[in-house]
Amino acid sequence: MSMRKTRRLVLLSAAFIALAAVAYKVVETVSLAQQEIIKSPIKALEYLPESALHVKDFRRAKVENGRKIWEVMGEEADYYKDQKQAVIKKPRFVYYDKDGEAAETSGAVARMFLGDKELEKLQLEGGIQVSYQNYTLKSEEAIFFPEEQRILMPKRTTLVGGGFELEGSSMEIELESRKVRLRHNVKTKIEPSKIEKRKETKQAQAVGGR
Repeated sequence: MSMRKTRRLVLLSAAFIALAAVAYKVVETVSLAQQEIIKSPIKALEYLPESALHVKDFRRAKVENGRKIWEVMGEEADYYKDQKQAVIKKPRFVYYDKDGEAAETSGAVARMFLGDKELEKLQLEGGIQVSYQNYTLKSEEAIFFPEEQRILMPKRTTLVGGGFELEGSSMEIELESRKVRLRHNVKTKIEPSKIEKRKETKQAQAVGGR
């Protein structure tokens, strides 16, 4: 074999080895990214290229031990890597407690504040409506704190349901303990006819369940 052919074979072998090493590194990187996203869905945003920072039909959820904890949806979203924030238009946020009961919150716009791996807080603004345990809460702002499993409504809030209408300067919902607290300047309006109707409905359900 001539020296020229030997040199060509050596160069080709080196090129193949280099390509194989690059391919292995790409596969390894993708595999690691997939594992991180499975552990923390928020991480998916970190892998978006600059040209894909505008997302339509936005949807993110957290699942833990097979149980869906929360889910955020929106018509579209913009993600800002430097600020670690996502701005979502027409958002809908659903939290599922340990018994599977849902608290659903909607608004005009939402901001997701992201930590290294997890959601730090979700702030919804504009025409806020929360549906929870047959009650409807309305305000102009709602903030979800995942670590505390709590929704805070820091502005004037009304709660309607079961023949009652309550209003307060602020309100908070402890999602796992299912407690709702109105704070400061609380006003109460009672509608006896609705309370009576609710009692009759419960009695009818009790009789029907026998």
